[in-house]
Amino acid sequence: AALPALALGAGLLVAAWRWLRGAARSVCGGSMRGKTVIITGANSGLGRAAAAELLRMQARVIMGCRDRARAERAAREIRAEVGERADGAGELVVRELDLASLRSVRAFCQRVLQEESRLDVLINNAGIFQCPYMKTEDGFEMQFGVNHLGHFLLTNLLLGLLKNSAPSRIVVVSSKLYKYGEINFEDLNSEISYNKSFCYSRSKLANILFARELARRLEGTGVTINSLHPGIVRTNLGRHVNIPLLAKPLFNLVSWAFFKTPLEGAQTSIYLASSPDVEGVSGKYFGDCKEEELLPKAMDDLIARKLWDISEVMVGLLK
Repeated sequence: AALPALALGAGLLVAAWRWLRGAARSVCGGSMRGKTVIITGANSGLGRAAAAELLRMQARVIMGCRDRARAERAAREIRAEVGERADGAGELVVRELDLASLRSVRAFCQRVLQEESRLDVLINNAGIFQCPYMKTEDGFEMQFGVNHLGHFLLTNLLLGLLKNSAPSRIVVVSSKLYKYGEINFEDLNSEISYNKSFCYSRSKLANILFARELARRLEGTGVTINSLHPGIVRTNLGRHVNIPLLAKPLFNLVSWAFFKTPLEGAQTSIYLASSPDVEGVSGKYFGDCKEEELLPKAMDDLIARKLWDISEVMVGLLK
């Protein structure tokens, strides 16, 4: 009798802790009326949660997604949850964007530049996590290609519109796992060796170095850029991670108890996109809506500039 009682008590404690954590989540608040926001990977996980919240704050949200059918379904669900106001404040738009294809990135940006008069916030959210060795359409290792290079080209092609819309913001979703990554310029494409965990960490370190270098280049333009880690979140990002069948019930219980929900994980993205507290703040790294310190390797300006120069060549911005 003691064991079931202990399990029940533990379950109630965990449930209470989760409720308190949810109740205490940051309220980013405010209105985004009249502002246009692009979110990559907005049909699921963190991106979907951010899209719903920003729509609730009356923003025009452009969902840049690889799978149009899934994105349209997510948009319908978000509209049903949040609603689109009759007065035109708040709107959800689906646009096709495959970050594993530079051709798709260029087509997406061309359409945005033709159709949108302003761009107030760009949230580089989409990502791929610890996948088997694969290559993008352009021959890049998938994690580096999607997580870094696709967003690098996207951001550069939209910089003119962001500058014309200033004050505007760029938000880069990275990960604390950047700590385990290194930028190996001799094997950026993992042709010599491939470790899926290391390559994910490298792509997330590249996100932070990219944000740091771009912040330097954007000084005085009215465009800010900051990076963040969302914490450990229950999303489909880990779909490539193999969990033994017998361990899945325990993993599901642990993730329910201790991992963040997508809405909780998206709070820092929403905060950086909307809060007046970070107006004019640029080149910083955040977690749980607070600035955090980075390891020295994520603040190496020489590496950041070299990575920028090589990335320009890789995506075809420079020959």
